[in-house]
Amino acid sequence: MDYSQFLMMPQEIGLLIVFLLVFLFDTFMPKRLQTSLSYITCVLFAVYTAVSMICPLKGMAFAGMFESTAATFVMKQILNIGMLIVLIQSIKWANEDFTIVRRGEFYELLLVTLFGMYLMISARHFLLFVIGLESASLPLAALVAFDKKRYESHEAAAKYMFTAMFSSAIFMMGLSFVYGIAGSLYFNDIAFKVAGTPSALLIVALAFVISGVGFKLSLVPFHLWTADVYQGAPTAVTSYLSVISKGAAAYAFLIIMVQTFGAVYSQVWEWMLYALIILTITLGNLFAIRQRNLKRFLAFSSISQAGYIMLGVIAANEIGMASLMYYVLVYIFSNLAAFGVISAIENKTGRVGMDDYNGLYHTNPKLAFTMMLAMFSLGGIPPFAGFFSKFFIFMGAVKTGEVAIYILVLIALINTIISLYYYLLVVKAMFIVEGDCVVPRIKSETSERLGMTICTLGIILIGPASCIYTFLTLVVKDGSSMFCFIQ
Repeated sequence: MDYSQFLMMPQEIGLLIVFLLVFLFDTFMPKRLQTSLSYITCVLFAVYTAVSMICPLKGMAFAGMFESTAATFVMKQILNIGMLIVLIQSIKWANEDFTIVRRGEFYELLLVTLFGMYLMISARHFLLFVIGLESASLPLAALVAFDKKRYESHEAAAKYMFTAMFSSAIFMMGLSFVYGIAGSLYFNDIAFKVAGTPSALLIVALAFVISGVGFKLSLVPFHLWTADVYQGAPTAVTSYLSVISKGAAAYAFLIIMVQTFGAVYSQVWEWMLYALIILTITLGNLFAIRQRNLKRFLAFSSISQAGYIMLGVIAANEIGMASLMYYVLVYIFSNLAAFGVISAIENKTGRVGMDDYNGLYHTNPKLAFTMMLAMFSLGGIPPFAGFFSKFFIFMGAVKTGEVAIYILVLIALINTIISLYYYLLVVKAMFIVEGDCVVPRIKSETSERLGMTICTLGIILIGPASCIYTFLTLVVKDGSSMFCFIQ
């Protein structure tokens, strides 16, 4: 075996080094020094994220099972940004009396799941993809059950575990059918074998594959675990589940469907995704309106957002891939800003109900302002980043020029208007509705303020920055695509 192939995995190796350093520090350092574990983990991961940007590598390793491209490099860096924000926002919670004993396990499990997501993104063979999928899924069950003294956390972990088991079984069943058709698990070999007239077995196989990944993405009708798990898990884990896990699964799903089954796009899986996208966006919006618990509210919001992300998959082109990655980046800042506010208030008061936020602006104007920006961005209100992410994802979809795509985008636009209603309900509660039991004035921790500041700057600045980049690329450079770095 040529061990030099590992040099094609600088991001994975760097992440493993961070994991080992955190593990060794947590295991061997005396207790008086372990109080700084949270800060050391954040610093190590920030340094790793900065260093890994220096020299992206392109190429394949391990007989074509692993591939590093410009797109995979950028997607991993986007996940790193989200991971760093989650680590910063979770410092206060990780140092509470009931979690401090298991604080090291929290960071180690997070890093292991991120490593699994890296493998999912770069896999070009389904064996490696499944290894990455399970590496990302199994530690999450332990994270969901991290607050072991709460019944809701146990219930959420059980539901997540059973869901992960069944989704993996369904996915593996689909892969067995694919292997029976193609005789190989390499993406390129499968793409060559399935080209032509699709068989009934291929349609069934793709239905199983889409169903298996649909559980990870919380696509309707595979979403029933999401709200309960988001509510029962610790808020730090919920924020990680809602953005990092979803972003990695969305990109991996795009690679599988486009690179492996792109030859049968219009014949087999296009209509499947149409149905899933419409159901996911619509039902996610309708159920979000009914929620009074903010974590369940954001759970159904994330279900709806997953439907919008899938528009990048349905485009099945470079613009679709670029718009999906941009959408995930904006979604990270927007959703983590909302969870940052929820976490700050929950850590001080234990309140997570929407009614508890009535009159929040009068006692905590900065937290109310941050939550308002997050809701505006998630709803797609200009000039915030969420507006541009929806604009680009819609433009990437309609590039195909098919009539069905225009109808699909029209339905998505109508649902965007519906989503504005329930996002503005939160804003109304904070700024207009007077509450009897208003959240008292609280002083959030420095780490929480830092995380919310990063997210706020991202929401405000990414939109104008993307417009400037678009102008420079299309007008000044006369480029054919605003995201030409992917091509």
